[in-house]
Amino acid sequence: MSDQDREDSFAAMFEREGGAPKKRRIRVGERVEGVVVQIGKDSVFVELDGKQQAFLEVVDWRLPDGTFPFKEGDKVTASVIEADDRRGIVRLGKSLGRPGNIGMVEQAKSSGVAVEGKVTGVNKGGLDVDLGGVRAFCPISQIDSRRTEDASGFVGQSLQFLVTDVKDGGRNVVVSRRALLEREAQESAAKVDVTPGAILKGTVTGVRDFGAFVDLGGVEGMIPRSEISHDRGVAVGDALKPGDVVEVQVRDVKEVPREKGTGTTRKITLSLKALAADPWEGLDLGLGRVLEGTVTRTTEFGAFVRIAPGVEGLVHVSELGRGGAPGEGTPLRVVVKKVDREAKKISLVPAPDDAAVGSTVSNVGVAVNAIVQGTVERIETYGIFVQIDGTKGRAGRGLVPNAELGVPRGTDLRKAFPEGTRVTAKVLETGEGRLRLSIKGAMADEERADFERARSKGAAPASLGTFADLLKGRKL
Repeated sequence: MSDQDREDSFAAMFEREGGAPKKRRIRVGERVEGVVVQIGKDSVFVELDGKQQAFLEVVDWRLPDGTFPFKEGDKVTASVIEADDRRGIVRLGKSLGRPGNIGMVEQAKSSGVAVEGKVTGVNKGGLDVDLGGVRAFCPISQIDSRRTEDASGFVGQSLQFLVTDVKDGGRNVVVSRRALLEREAQESAAKVDVTPGAILKGTVTGVRDFGAFVDLGGVEGMIPRSEISHDRGVAVGDALKPGDVVEVQVRDVKEVPREKGTGTTRKITLSLKALAADPWEGLDLGLGRVLEGTVTRTTEFGAFVRIAPGVEGLVHVSELGRGGAPGEGTPLRVVVKKVDREAKKISLVPAPDDAAVGSTVSNVGVAVNAIVQGTVERIETYGIFVQIDGTKGRAGRGLVPNAELGVPRGTDLRKAFPEGTRVTAKVLETGEGRLRLSIKGAMADEERADFERARSKGAAPASLGTFADLLKGRKL
């Protein structure tokens, strides 16, 4: 006997003795995963384990827009709806359809296969559901994966449910849509890369003031309001609508306790902002640049001003003067005082009244010894603060110490210089936060000027005339 004959004989004997691998028996209700190998007009063939094939009907899987969600080579997870070993038929589906009788309802419960039901009404605790002649009840907490405030929007819809309880001979049937959604989400989670940094496409399913929910293909994440846009002023509802297809980056994934029951669930934080262009790139933020902005919010330490989409700067409270911070939405011309591009922080000051947008203000201060006019803005025990005309903010706000006020010691400054009083002062010192003025010095300069003018009027004539004129009055 040749070697080939011996090998053939051994193989035949091995098969007769039951040594050859057998097909695994597949049962109705089992959840299986397979690979799409062929897509026909009405049916799709799926390879389950290399030895068995199953099929599913295209009509059961079409999306609302009419398209089929899979292509050849894709993996699909489904329930076994029918399994006939004799004929070698395995049919897959999302659900058994509408059961129609209590026997099929009980089979769906025991096998864990979803059923289709039509929502016919809302009652105190949830929804009435018709399972093809069998009445069922879906508690309001089991309608959706998220909390539902108003369930009336589900009335008239045909949805998929899991049967969770059958009592009293079928007179009390309880179903859950939430359990089905969570099961599908868990199965899909293994197929979706939700590690931090991953970039995914998804569909917006809900919009709230605090953020937007996105379906990533069976896995749900949320884009917080702060991650919608670089521009803080953009409302979530203005940026996104349910049904929008978006590309997002996974920012964070955490295991958090479930709101009810035991165990944990994954909280996936997403970001649109992370994939948007940096608004700081190409932005002209030269020191002294005059910009037109809008007040977006105010705090106890100043006002934030939007100078470009997604870019804000701070006008410190010390720069805002007696009127305080303007209200949100108020236009405000500002000057760039300091920029930290790495930390993305901008310090701004109000622009002088005559400064044009786009121009550069080289110095908003004043020169030492200059005589200036201004308005009293604040009164302290040690002196008064004056805002010099033509300036705004701290750079043009100077202190007139008590010793430089030109009034007797003990004078009530609030009566002598009430807020809003117009004064003339001399600049004694300048510098960042060190502008010192003197009303007494301005008065002294004015008195000195008056003296010089008076003295000049009583001095010798400007012209002495000719030499002959001088001789006329003298005796020779």
